[in-house]
Amino acid sequence: MGKDNGELKEYQPLLKDFKEPAQQIKSLLLAICTAGIGGTFQYGYNISIINAPTKAVQNFINQTWTERYNTEISTQVLTLLWSTIVSIFTLGGLVGASVGGTLAIRFGRKGTLLFNNTFALLAALFMGLSYPSGTFELLIIGRFLTGVNAGISSFQALYIGEIAPRALRGAMAMGTSIFITGGILTVQVIGLNELLGKEYWPILLSTICIPAIMQLLTLPWFPESPRYLLIDRGDDECYALCHFLSALMWFHGPDKYHGEKEDMERERVSAIGIKPKKPWELFTDTSLRWQLLTRFVIHTSQQLNGINAIYFYADYVFTQAGIPADKIPYATVGTGACECITALTCVSLEFIITCANLFMTQRNKSSPWVPYLSMICVFAFILSFGLGPGGVTNILTTEMFTQTDRPAAYMIGGSINWIAFFFIGMIFPFIVVYMSTFFPFTHIHMYCFLVFLVICCLVATYIFVVPETKNKTFWRFRASFTLERSSLLPMVLRALYCPHRCKTHTQYTKHCIIKGFIISVYLCMNVPEYLEMLNQKISL
Repeated sequence: MGKDNGELKEYQPLLKDFKEPAQQIKSLLLAICTAGIGGTFQYGYNISIINAPTKAVQNFINQTWTERYNTEISTQVLTLLWSTIVSIFTLGGLVGASVGGTLAIRFGRKGTLLFNNTFALLAALFMGLSYPSGTFELLIIGRFLTGVNAGISSFQALYIGEIAPRALRGAMAMGTSIFITGGILTVQVIGLNELLGKEYWPILLSTICIPAIMQLLTLPWFPESPRYLLIDRGDDECYALCHFLSALMWFHGPDKYHGEKEDMERERVSAIGIKPKKPWELFTDTSLRWQLLTRFVIHTSQQLNGINAIYFYADYVFTQAGIPADKIPYATVGTGACECITALTCVSLEFIITCANLFMTQRNKSSPWVPYLSMICVFAFILSFGLGPGGVTNILTTEMFTQTDRPAAYMIGGSINWIAFFFIGMIFPFIVVYMSTFFPFTHIHMYCFLVFLVICCLVATYIFVVPETKNKTFWRFRASFTLERSSLLPMVLRALYCPHRCKTHTQYTKHCIIKGFIISVYLCMNVPEYLEMLNQKISL
């Protein structure tokens, strides 16, 4: 493996000349699987599990209300109860993300994942008993607990990022995305009407206990994160001595752990006397402001790039394509399969696909073949999401922050993620309505994705100046952030006003991109004035 003074070369291909014993690879893969099955698999599973039995659950609420109050439930109350059952999952996720950092410090990374299964087991119990007991309120409690479980499960990426060898960190981090998409696809399949989607819906909602039980049986056999043992528990020398080296050799091999050990030792020395920070303490640390800004931008864009809206919009596209209503669930399974494939195979192309989808939707009334192509664009959009932010967002937190900052950073990022998730679920219908107000002369769905197109372009421009993480230690990457932050403004000014000073093709490319982007934003901000002037000239 290429080295430079004991360090990996910055732009060395990820797995070039990387040779790891088969037994070591097997151990790492098993660790990913056992952490993922009760971690982000539950997140993806619980996002989609409520979609399949929608009609059956609503009928159950109506029947229970009639038996309890001797009157049929009104449409408004039924909608309110159903919306509560669906959306309280997001509130639970926000709570889980908020307390997960404290649990990760108190119980460790592995201990937090094990403790998290308690919420899944309780949720399965409540939702499974809702139908026999005739109490739909248990569904609300169960969905809240599944949200807490999903919020804490995001700390799986923290565990995986800390146990991974430096050269395999990015590849192992994709396990987070793989298990999310695997959970979505699994529940889409077993939620079909032929399986558990109709009268067996209480069993379907109770199946969340299966991944929890699997993790409770397997994860205790794996070591705790070596970084946590050395840095967070290093004050207990006996504990660290007994468990740190064994965990390090278990994950990195008895012959190849020395480099990782030296890196951890340096980080431990720098963290002596520093306690794990609270979320509000990160905001007051000026050296972390760009990392926090990057965390905010990337996590927000993951929810606001249109991926959730495309799921809301998929049924409309499938209907326009002429797919019978009873076959739409199978097309929905196709969307889950697309996302799972990209996670397994892993520059985001979402804004390109958005343009294509926008164009196809615009023409769907005039050309009979366009709706089918629009349906393909839905799948292509999901594929592009899996290739981009779907797989790398969570691991960036592990790489951007040091050991004492990491749990608080995950709490902040998780909270942002859930708030944005709730925001897009609430605001997208209003975007469609207001777009129809601004463009009353055309179809309502023609321009609703322009908002996401703008977001994707803005985020892509921001990510362009974020430092590369590949093959860097955590401390080297943090130093890169400090260096890039100090040179960001001069680079922007030089690119805007001094193109003749660009000494390399890369600098000139940045000049063109940044200048073109600012000009585009300026034009977009002044388009209404230009249109008004043009309208006045036409009137004259």
